[in-house]
Amino acid sequence: MSDPALGLMMLSLIIVVIMLGFPTAFTLMGLGMVFGFAAFYDPGTPWLDNRVFNLIVQRTFGAMNNDVLISIPLFVLMGYVMERGALVDKMFHSVQLAFRNVPGSLAVATLIICTFWGIASGLVGAVVVLMGVIAMRPMLNAGYDTRLAAGVITAGGTLGILIPPSVMIIVYAAVAGQSVVKLYAAAMLPGFFLAFLYLVYVIGWVMINPKIAPKLPEEQTRAPVQAWVQHIADQYSPLFLVALVKALLSPGRATRSGLAHIRITWGLLLRTFLMALVPVFTALACLGAAYWYVVIHSQADNNAAAAAAVAQAAAPATDAVIANAGVQDPPGAPAVAEPPPVAAKAAKGGLEEPPGAAAPEPVAKVAKSSKGGLEEPSGTTPEPVAATAKAPKGGLEEPPGAAAPEPVAKVAKSSKGGLEEPPGAKGADVPPGAEESTGKRHKSADTLQELGDGDVSEAPHTEPVPPGFYIGFWIACALTVALLLYYYRSFDAEQYEILNMLTRSVMPLGILTFVVLAVILFGITTATESAAVGAAGAFLMAWQSGTLDFEKTKQAVFLTAKTTSMVCWLFVGSALFSSVFAILGGQSLVEQWVLSFDLSPLQFMLLSQVIIFVLGWPLEWTEIIVIFVPIFLPMLTHFGIDPILWGTMVFVNLQAAFLSPPVAMSAFYLKGVSPPHVTINQIFAGMMPYMYIVIMCLAIMYVWPGMTLWLPQYLYGA
Repeated sequence: MSDPALGLMMLSLIIVVIMLGFPTAFTLMGLGMVFGFAAFYDPGTPWLDNRVFNLIVQRTFGAMNNDVLISIPLFVLMGYVMERGALVDKMFHSVQLAFRNVPGSLAVATLIICTFWGIASGLVGAVVVLMGVIAMRPMLNAGYDTRLAAGVITAGGTLGILIPPSVMIIVYAAVAGQSVVKLYAAAMLPGFFLAFLYLVYVIGWVMINPKIAPKLPEEQTRAPVQAWVQHIADQYSPLFLVALVKALLSPGRATRSGLAHIRITWGLLLRTFLMALVPVFTALACLGAAYWYVVIHSQADNNAAAAAAVAQAAAPATDAVIANAGVQDPPGAPAVAEPPPVAAKAAKGGLEEPPGAAAPEPVAKVAKSSKGGLEEPSGTTPEPVAATAKAPKGGLEEPPGAAAPEPVAKVAKSSKGGLEEPPGAKGADVPPGAEESTGKRHKSADTLQELGDGDVSEAPHTEPVPPGFYIGFWIACALTVALLLYYYRSFDAEQYEILNMLTRSVMPLGILTFVVLAVILFGITTATESAAVGAAGAFLMAWQSGTLDFEKTKQAVFLTAKTTSMVCWLFVGSALFSSVFAILGGQSLVEQWVLSFDLSPLQFMLLSQVIIFVLGWPLEWTEIIVIFVPIFLPMLTHFGIDPILWGTMVFVNLQAAFLSPPVAMSAFYLKGVSPPHVTINQIFAGMMPYMYIVIMCLAIMYVWPGMTLWLPQYLYGA
């Protein structure tokens, strides 16, 4: 059997063995070792000297030496700490109260919590199990359709591996050799867009068929109001913000509450007023940060380059002034009553006299000495001709016999190869050799660009402020003001209590997630450093809530070590498998087979995504990323497809790996924590519509690639 045939057999066996239930990492290493031994087999060499063992050591060291993988244990630890700290219960209740007037409020709140909790943790299994425990029974008890309840939990839980920070993106970056930061920026908008499509589907389905999500009873949509908060509203105004303003200006009635368990002070009123203004502060922070980054921070290089250009433009004028003032008569020369208008040119030592200048008396010829000084030679003639004598080391010389009917400066070719001005031509302002040096500069710049050194111009790589930014910014400001006015129009004591719960439960997680993503995308820290910030923030949040003890911390650390070990062994097995597959000629055989179809880029994109979609049925995303994605990567250059765009489409496509039977892991995660009457077929039926939404999102991403590529291009250049 030929080596390429062995490679294809190796690729086929990996699918069969994984489907039989063997661990993926050790299956990859075992098949790589067996087929590698056959590839390197030499009858005259002892078995233990087979080169496959050297290959195992090299690939293991290469995987362990990959800096990209360092961030994986930190992000995983961040997720497990927040999951073990049980920080989701209060968050789910407050979000459900905030969306109580939206159709299918429990399903909408579940999808929102799954999305943002998945962002923070990045663990599909943990999010699905946790939300299954918290939200599945309340939705079923409220009369929600089982398919709706199962679908929002399984589909929302899978978004954690798509929206950054995601372990799957880090694994793809390590396999494909791409930038983690650019992949994070590319996956940001498609991830939130897919979550938006899920949300539109849920609300639309409930509006079309209200029976699948009945309205909750009145007592389940009311937030408890504290007595002192109700006292302030009763004393001043039903509009709580107005009541707080009046209480701050006239606190007498508020402080005489008569409540035994709490004493209302002016400081308490001020803290309450600031809490009520949290939406205003949040809007100002978001709009101000956007304006600062786009207009001020990102344009710092452009402003510096513009200042340098102005300074460079002013430099020639300064040089000309210095040059004109640099030629003087030598000491001891006879005084001239009226000096002739002679302009000394400072380039290459050339002296030029303006045409038509009248000389009332003979002008002394200037000769250049061997040391560069100026002397008045003897034997001057009364001819008003500006002649220059050539110095011993190669100065300027007037051609012999050249007639000068008028005082015209003649430029002679120097001994080192200057430019000669023909007789009768007017003096040029450009120094001799300037055109030649300019041409050389452009040629060298082109050479550097051809070699891949990038742009050698002095222009910054930062994109200028988009023309429509200011219009869009002011429109966003107007819409924000309108929304705030609408919100505060009915802001009563109950709304304040809901805002207080949202701020205390959702705001810490939102701030932590924003900080982790912002420091990565804006280039403040690397992915590994931001993962460390996230893990430290998760410990701080869990400690502040008082839900994390030593036992739960130990569980989080052990689970992190288990997951990290799995990923590292997976990389070792993948590296060995890919190397042996390429040595056997399987990679080149697949490439030749695909290229023989003479596909267009669109056809190749469709073929590759369909193959990955079909592989998502029996395999998990880890096997697809480390085994099959490296087969397609070398062909992207041939078809001119951006690996960032293709990789982001793979991330979205792999959402189907968790939503497609028979190996839909999200379904089995949810089944383990669901009531006994919920069947696996009902969970599968609830997941299927979201798989069609994934396909629609892929089509939109291909038709509109700017949704994927705009953010990385804006932040980091083309």
